[in-house]
Amino acid sequence: MGLFTVAEARAELAALLPVLTEVVALRADAAELAVAVAPGGEPSPLGGLPEFKAAQARLDELMTQIQQTGAELKGFAPLLVDFPAELDEVPVLLCWLEGDTELLWYHRRDLGFAGRRRPNRRGYRGRDFADTP
Repeated sequence: MGLFTVAEARAELAALLPVLTEVVALRADAAELAVAVAPGGEPSPLGGLPEFKAAQARLDELMTQIQQTGAELKGFAPLLVDFPAELDEVPVLLCWLEGDTELLWYHRRDLGFAGRRRPNRRGYRGRDFADTP
């Protein structure tokens, strides 16, 4: 897949938010079910092995759906999704982290998560993301 503009990434994220919300909820259910089906695990009102396998299968479907958009699933707990882009001809990733309500972060591709910046402070090379198509 190609690169996203800021506007395209924001629109894609808006479309993906229900999927991301479902992933977060299912992740918690799968964690509880995993403990329940483990030897000596405490039973869960969510079910047992069939429900655990169903939750895993649905999580796989949802993660595939996210990646088919061209976004990169970088983390599962917490959920982290990056959208490849360029700002001022510099390769960057526009970042969404679980709990964010919109796309508010980016980092140079070579810096990773530790290099995250808030675009509303000033975008790369002084450009504000609000000015970026």
